Amino acid sequence: MSDQAKPQDGNGPGVQTPPSPDELGEVTRQRDDYLDQLQRARAEFANYQKRSKAQADQNQAYAVGNLGLDLLAVLDNFERAMEAARGSGASVIVDGLDLVHRQLLSALAKHGIEPISAIGQSFDPNHHEALVQQPSAEHPAGTVVAELGKGYRLKDRVLRPTKVAVSIAPAE
Repeated sequence: MSDQAKPQDGNGPGVQTPPSPDELGEVTRQRDDYLDQLQRARAEFANYQKRSKAQADQNQAYAVGNLGLDLLAVLDNFERAMEAARGSGASVIVDGLDLVHRQLLSALAKHGIEPISAIGQSFDPNHHEALVQQPSAEHPAGTVVAELGKGYRLKDRVLRPTKVAVSIAPAE
C-alpha cells in the first residue's frame, strides 16, 4: 500500500495530540518566566535611560568647572593689580578696573560661579580652609574672623574653598 492509501489513525503528520497537563504546566511556567524576564529587562532599561540622562545633565551643568578654576587664578591676579593701582592713586585706572572686575564676576555668576561668603560665619570645613587660628574675645570659638583667600562655588559644589582665619578662645 502506498502512503496515500493508508488509513489515518488520528496520529498522522497533520494532527497534533493535545499536551498533557504536566506539559501544559511546564509551558505556562516557561511563559511566565519569560514574561517576568522581559518586564525586568524593560524596567532595568528604563532606569538605565534615566540614570544616563541625569548623568549627562549633571556633566553639562558642571562642565564649566575647569574653565572656572582657570579664570579664578586670573581673577585673583586681576584683584591684586587693582589693589596696586589703588595704592598708586591712579583713580581713573582704578575706576576702569572696577568696571572690568564687575563684568568678570557677572560673567562667572551667569554660569553659576559665585564667591563663598565666610567672615562672621561658623567655620565649615566643606566650604572653608583654615590657615590660621586667631585668639579673639569678640567672636565665639570656631568663627571665621578673616578671609585670607577667596573661595568660590559652582552651583552647589565648592570649586575652591575660602582660605580663612578662625577664632579660638583667648589664652588666660
